[in-house]
Amino acid sequence: MITGPSQQASHVVWHSTKVSREERPTRGMTVWLTGLPASGKSSIAAELERRLVASGRPAYLLDGDNLRHGLNADLGFSPADRAENVRRAGEVAMLMADAGLVAVVSLISPYRADRDRVRAVHESAGLSFVEVFVDAPLELCEARDPKGMYARARAGEITGFTGVDDPYEAPPTPDLWLRPTDGNAAAQATAILNLIER
Repeated sequence: MITGPSQQASHVVWHSTKVSREERPTRGMTVWLTGLPASGKSSIAAELERRLVASGRPAYLLDGDNLRHGLNADLGFSPADRAENVRRAGEVAMLMADAGLVAVVSLISPYRADRDRVRAVHESAGLSFVEVFVDAPLELCEARDPKGMYARARAGEITGFTGVDDPYEAPPTPDLWLRPTDGNAAAQATAILNLIER
C-alpha cells in the first residue's frame, strides 16, 4: 500500500486500506514512455497494453492527449503546467500500480526533473517504474507529423511546442532505449515486455 505524509494541510491524514499489496492477484508497475511528439510512443503503448491484457495481466494506458481532455484539461503548456501534467499522470499511474495494474503512460514529459520526481515517488512507495525512451530523431517526427502540429508550430500558429521552440531533455540512462531501427510498434512492445517480464 502507498503510505507517506500528506503534502496537504496538517488535518489531512492518510487512510490505509485493509488490502495489502501482497494480497492483490497481480503485481503492478508503471511503464513510462517518453519522447518527442510523433516519436511513436502512443502506438507502442497501445500495443503494449493490448498484449498485456491479452495475456491476462491487468493494464491501462494513460495517454497524454487523452489526459488533457479530462484530468488535465485545466493545464496549458507553460513549464509549470507541464510539470503539473506529469505530476498528475504520475500520481494516477502510482495508484494503478499499487492496485496491481501495469500503468502504461505515454507522455512527452519533456523535462528530466519532472520524470525523475515521478520515479522517486514510485520508488519511495516500493513500486516499479520503468522509463522507456522512444528516441526518434526530430526530422523523422516532423516527417510523420500525424496531427499537423509540427507544421503549425513552424508556421508560428503554436508556441512552446516541444522540439521546435521548447526543449526536450532526453533521459541519459533510461531503462530501455528504443530507436526506429528496433522495428515497428509490435516489435518495440515486445522489447518492453521482455524487459518487464524478466
